[in-house]
Amino acid sequence: MKVKFSMLFLLAGLAGFAQEELKYQKPSQEILQLADYERAPSVSMDTKKEYMLLSYRNTYKTLDELNQEEMRLGGLRINPVTNISSTTTYINNIKVRKIKDKNEIQVTGLPQNPKIANISWSPDEKKIAFTHTTATGVELYVLDVASAKATKLTAANLNANLGNPISWYRNSENLLVKMLPSNRPALIDAKKDLPTGPTVSSGDGKVSQNRTYQDLLKNKTDEANFDNLVTSELYKVDLNGKAALYKSADLYAGESFSPDGNYIMITTIAKPYSYIVPLNRFPMNTVVYDLNGKAIKTVNEIPLNEIMPKGFMATRTGKRSMSWRADKPSTLVFVEALDSGDPANKVDFRDEVFLWEAPFTANPISLAKTPQRYGGILWGNETTAILYDQWYDTRNEKTYLINPSNPSQQPKIIFDRNSQDIYSDPGNFETVKNEYGRYVLALENNNAYLIGAGYTKNGQFPFVDEFNMKSLKPKRLYQSAYKDKVESIFSIEDFKKGEVLVQIQSKTEYPNYYFRNIKKKNQLTQITNFANPFESIKNVHKEVIKYTRKDGVQLSGTLYLPAGYDMKKKEKLPLLIWAYPEEYKDKNSAGQSAQNANDFTFPYYGSFVYWAAKGYAVLDDASFPIIGEGTTEPNDTFIEQLVANAEAAIDAVDKLGYINRKKVAVGGHSYGAFMTANLLTHSNLFACGIARSGAYNRTLTPFGFQSEQRNYWEAQDVYNTMSPFINAEKMKTPMLLVHGDADNNPGTFTLQTERYFQALKGLGAPVRMVLLPKESHGYAAKENILHLLWEQDQFLEKHLKN
Repeated sequence: MKVKFSMLFLLAGLAGFAQEELKYQKPSQEILQLADYERAPSVSMDTKKEYMLLSYRNTYKTLDELNQEEMRLGGLRINPVTNISSTTTYINNIKVRKIKDKNEIQVTGLPQNPKIANISWSPDEKKIAFTHTTATGVELYVLDVASAKATKLTAANLNANLGNPISWYRNSENLLVKMLPSNRPALIDAKKDLPTGPTVSSGDGKVSQNRTYQDLLKNKTDEANFDNLVTSELYKVDLNGKAALYKSADLYAGESFSPDGNYIMITTIAKPYSYIVPLNRFPMNTVVYDLNGKAIKTVNEIPLNEIMPKGFMATRTGKRSMSWRADKPSTLVFVEALDSGDPANKVDFRDEVFLWEAPFTANPISLAKTPQRYGGILWGNETTAILYDQWYDTRNEKTYLINPSNPSQQPKIIFDRNSQDIYSDPGNFETVKNEYGRYVLALENNNAYLIGAGYTKNGQFPFVDEFNMKSLKPKRLYQSAYKDKVESIFSIEDFKKGEVLVQIQSKTEYPNYYFRNIKKKNQLTQITNFANPFESIKNVHKEVIKYTRKDGVQLSGTLYLPAGYDMKKKEKLPLLIWAYPEEYKDKNSAGQSAQNANDFTFPYYGSFVYWAAKGYAVLDDASFPIIGEGTTEPNDTFIEQLVANAEAAIDAVDKLGYINRKKVAVGGHSYGAFMTANLLTHSNLFACGIARSGAYNRTLTPFGFQSEQRNYWEAQDVYNTMSPFINAEKMKTPMLLVHGDADNNPGTFTLQTERYFQALKGLGAPVRMVLLPKESHGYAAKENILHLLWEQDQFLEKHLKN
């Protein structure tokens, strides 16, 4: 009897967890009109602003496009038939237009139904290289911009498994191309080949804390297939398609020409491989060659990097961040850690920056030391460069002026600020192309220029500042004054004439490009004229509301109300809140807002904006800061702050008189899904919730998650309290769980949703789970996205609206 009872219990449990396969459904007509729109082209321009390239792609992929052969190795997802990433989003048409003309010219010479990727302008900007993916491989094309004619240069034998397989030579007449080896062996079919032995892993007693990476190598078969897929030959290909072997087969991970074009720095992957980290932490060797393929110098040898010190500012020892100095013909710049890469070590300087001039016979020269972790250099000229450093724990970032010709001269601090304080952001230094075709600091009469987003407590007002390199003080040249539009400043096109490239949009006006002359009464010349594809919601009410959390923290969100909503009668609407928690180290930064009510209303599958067309109030991008000041970690009070954020948001909209506070739903994606599950578990504020592609059991991400740096064994109470799975018995509110069944994001394995669903269902919670086939962490297929919108619509109609 005991055995029979146990078996019956097991069968009943299995029956309770049975899943159904539902045919695809489309959302309501209101949502379908908004979801199935025609995407405007993307725009890229040459630096002379003579031509623009318009690239077109479908709004969504199809499920058939996702349903391709795929191998997941070393952190890669590869189509082994075509030899390009299976996650590539293709362009299906390109056109050329002279910026001064309005007529778009269709590019000729394109293949039928093109699948275009890896677009790259030549150094002289007269040509554009791109790849086309056929049913059997990747081809190389070159477009002559002036004639708008494309020409195929190679067969479908490029190897794009590690990204863009093409690099332009400086002369703009040749390209360095990764191609499949001529004697490439067949892949090993793990399903047919018997293993020759077990897979064995071991620890050597050293601390090795790594994230929960996906798509890792698992055995010798994976290693062999990884070798096969990543190995390439390098060819020099001219514009007539003539190819000459430059380097024989190897695992080429990166190729970079020196600014003068006389050297090529090539990085190759080496062994041993790892089963616990992806390929970017495999051993690598970097060698500089001349144009004939002769090795000049091995400039870096990186060992296997499985063991890292703890903390977000941890880094490996040895040379790193190696690149060419942009304002010199052939000088390398690299960094080495002075603290052994360990943030816990107390030192005066964290990193040291070195210069190394070709042909690398002399020793590298120390350029500067940084008190915090190196954050990059913007090169200017012989005597002027901008150096950055940063530190995550304090959110501090510094900007320095340095003199590259005199390393003994101490760096001068230009800016010393909290990186999360957006109101104090001075902007980014403008760049121009130099004689080598590299972007360097724009300098005019000892002045540099800053372009800023212009966030303030009173709104957003982008600006251009002139920054004097002697006084280190800015002078405002232009500041946008729009109150009903948003102006984004992209670049200064002509310093003497005062011509600036901008983009202008409003709630109902699709973003378009303009030239603004800041020296001629701010005169505007329109460049593009893209129409609004969402006319059906242009009259939806939109405003940014600001409100206060009970502890005084300032919050905000973008509120949408249905078109025609009577602001005087104030019908009580159901409310949808969409949010994503963010960690801060101080209350002032947490209370700042980057939201602008004049941003174009662009609905996309990841938000709740669609439902404003169906009679809901929507609070989009609601502030959900999690603050930990001083030595206090934000997550020590995660749940309390999460609930306080939600209460403040609901109170704010309720105070305006727009909602029925008993009909409020919350939703989020990824960490927002984690937020949603916790809010439904630890509060009674919501009628239902939608959680997409989240992680719910933090014991399965034991070495940190999001911004949490402590491991599970250091903060067990925090991990357990924050895990909705461990608190599943408390969750009694209807929830829709959604996940892509091929999630590729570290930590958010599809298993997280499956196990959480089983726990909730077994404990009697009202829950529905939807697994979208072939989808990764972000969703791409039209069939899946339309069905997702239908699922959300049906769920909200059932549990919130009615």
